[in-house]
Amino acid sequence: MNAIIYCRVSTDKEEQTTSLKRQEEELVALAKKMDFHVSSIISERASGYELDRDGMIELLVKIKEEDISAILIQDETRLGRGNAKMAILHCILKENVKLYSISSSGELVLSDADSMVLQIVSIVEEYQRKIHNIKIKRGMKRAVENGYKPQENLRNQGYYSGRKKVDVPIEEVIKLKQNGLTFSEITSSLNGLGYQFSKATIHRRYQEYMEENNK
Repeated sequence: MNAIIYCRVSTDKEEQTTSLKRQEEELVALAKKMDFHVSSIISERASGYELDRDGMIELLVKIKEEDISAILIQDETRLGRGNAKMAILHCILKENVKLYSISSSGELVLSDADSMVLQIVSIVEEYQRKIHNIKIKRGMKRAVENGYKPQENLRNQGYYSGRKKVDVPIEEVIKLKQNGLTFSEITSSLNGLGYQFSKATIHRRYQEYMEENNK
């Protein structure tokens, strides 16, 4: 089982340097005890209340892109403090990565309060996903009823497969807008076709197009 060791201290003080080294040594020992293969050791000095941490971002990228099954930490406060901790815990657990800590002598045991918050966040996120999918379906249904033909816009999907679409398909935006869709519905409809644009980007590109063609 591949694992990442994550160590953090909040300051550059000398005693904190000692703490960082001790964390690493204890976690390497824990990994050996659990028979984990340590693929990375990430150590950093940063406040636990901050989300913008190089080490933490690196960790989150690795668990999403690599075959990582576990993260080893001294205790949950090493991941973060306050709301930052809850957000990071949610990001890790949703990737089906297990947490192991020195404080728990094995798999991390969360408090009842933390478990409750994470459960609520998961439920809210799931309903947000459902609402997003409903918006896409309603937007596409409305567009099709007004003459929009999505099959004509999928004929080049093979060519774009695996590539990031950079340019906003302004022709499609105009068609959908003429069919009476709102910018939110247009955004959802285009995202459903594989495009990744925000409502603000699509609205801005539409305004630019209209300005250019009304000169």
